[in-house]
Amino acid sequence: MNDADGDAAQPQPTLRLREAVAIIVGIVIGAGIFKAPSLVAQFTGSTGWMLAAWAAGGLVSLIGALCYAELAAAWPHAGGDYHFLHRAYGRRVAFLFAWARFAVITTGSIALLAFVFGDYMGTLVPLGAHGSAAWGGLAIVVLTGLNARGIRASAGTQSWLTLAEVLGLVLVAAAGLWLWLDPGHAMPAATAAVPPAGAPSLSMLGLAMVFVLLTYGGWNEAAYLSAELRGSRRGMLHALVISIALITALYLLVNLAYVYGLGLEGMAASEAVAADLLGRAFGRAGETLVALMVAVAALTSINATMIVGARTSFAVGRDWPALRVLGRWRADRGVPAVALYAQSAFALALVVFGASLRGGFQAMVDYTAPVFWSFFFLCAVALIVLRVREPRAPRPFKVPLYPLLPIAFAAVCLYMLWSSLAYVKAGALAGVGVLAIGALGLPWLAAREGAGARG
Repeated sequence: MNDADGDAAQPQPTLRLREAVAIIVGIVIGAGIFKAPSLVAQFTGSTGWMLAAWAAGGLVSLIGALCYAELAAAWPHAGGDYHFLHRAYGRRVAFLFAWARFAVITTGSIALLAFVFGDYMGTLVPLGAHGSAAWGGLAIVVLTGLNARGIRASAGTQSWLTLAEVLGLVLVAAAGLWLWLDPGHAMPAATAAVPPAGAPSLSMLGLAMVFVLLTYGGWNEAAYLSAELRGSRRGMLHALVISIALITALYLLVNLAYVYGLGLEGMAASEAVAADLLGRAFGRAGETLVALMVAVAALTSINATMIVGARTSFAVGRDWPALRVLGRWRADRGVPAVALYAQSAFALALVVFGASLRGGFQAMVDYTAPVFWSFFFLCAVALIVLRVREPRAPRPFKVPLYPLLPIAFAAVCLYMLWSSLAYVKAGALAGVGVLAIGALGLPWLAAREGAGARG
């Protein structure tokens, strides 16, 4: 084995800024923007509070991105969050995070998005009783093949998919503007604008923010690309700020389009808000457009999640000798091939498992949230821990208003963790069970490492 496919090869800076932005935007903008707005409208009760919630989601994401930008600039590494947690808390906590990503967060996200893709493609080209799973499995296989060809191929694909995805959201915004400006358009009584409502209760506003931040979720995955981004170490800061600004602007435009086209009550009552809007604007053709838009959004997020997800398993393979096979980097392609294949195989297994269950999709969504916010909180605190533990480490970028912004972001993470535990009890137990399995595996890994050292 040569260094082109072995333990000695390392990630190289091959990504341009626009490609990093395309990956971040592609991860964040998924199917959520086609579902969450109606729920947020229900919980907030007024256009002003609804838009404020979406703007607040962008602000919270920006604060978190500034924290991650400092960590990524100081310690660029393909392991991303895993590497930061390793430095701050040690390898055992880092391993539990990597296990949670592999068994729940990343592979679960890929499987969920595969079902979304399959559901909407199935409306265009039905494939039978298990057509959704078949389409989803096909998407995973094809995108795995593209990613295995190398980072240039996967990043190029991501750029085109993200462009199509953004154009789809622009189409939604244009449809709302068209209906608003059309003198012949009149909202039915059920969807007409209602008088301004008072402020929502704290519980309702908090629940709205759960769905808002879920829709903004994924920007932190950019940390896994920090070792592969060209230019200075501040490049990740630029990528994150540009991405979040673009995403926030698109989300606000799309929500305004929903209000203009359907009215607040119609928006809140809708089960498929984008389909209802485009149906009113373009008739039956609008339904086909929505199916294509959601399918493209799902593909975009699957591809981007594959790119960043395999980097965690690669970093684990470098740190734990018993898992060394995962730490092989194909330098000629710029991809952790073994980690990528393992990730996709597990995701395919989840697709098969989900297809065999009723409500499998919802169950997988539920147990992901508490695990995600737990480790997100630990990453926020890691910035403070590393400021204290390694004060002299070079930091090309420092979070402004330290320590207020990291503390504020950590507080939001704790609140979101509480919210997800309060509303997702069965899923929380499943997440704890997954973490327990990983914890039980730690003694075995340590024993293998000790045996290897004695040998």
